[in-house]
Amino acid sequence: QVRLVESGGGLVQPGGSLRLSCSASGIIFSNYAWGWYRQAPGTERELAARINSRGSIYYVDFVKGRFTISRDNAKNMAYLQMNSLKPEDTAVWYCNTYPATTDAWGQGTQVTVSS
Repeated sequence: QVRLVESGGGLVQPGGSLRLSCSASGIIFSNYAWGWYRQAPGTERELAARINSRGSIYYVDFVKGRFTISRDNAKNMAYLQMNSLKPEDTAVWYCNTYPATTDAWGQGTQVTVSS
């Protein structure tokens, strides 16, 4: 059974930084592409960034140049370094495989960007 645990969210002022972490268990982590997804209130969950098993990376336009996705296969961890945060980044942030594994969603971590 896949278990995903996100952490690192919080309240930050515009322009600030956060580093999100994702711990994965019950899955051969290195075999999969991993993504960070966000869900703002009243919206659908959407992909923000992904990294494949070879380390190739894709960013959606709204995070490009500000966020950095990375992975540590030895630790079964994925990360999202979030810089230059904007109020519109406020959302619950999740990690999952890419494409997402339907039954594997964790609880997410809340990111709130506000002054």
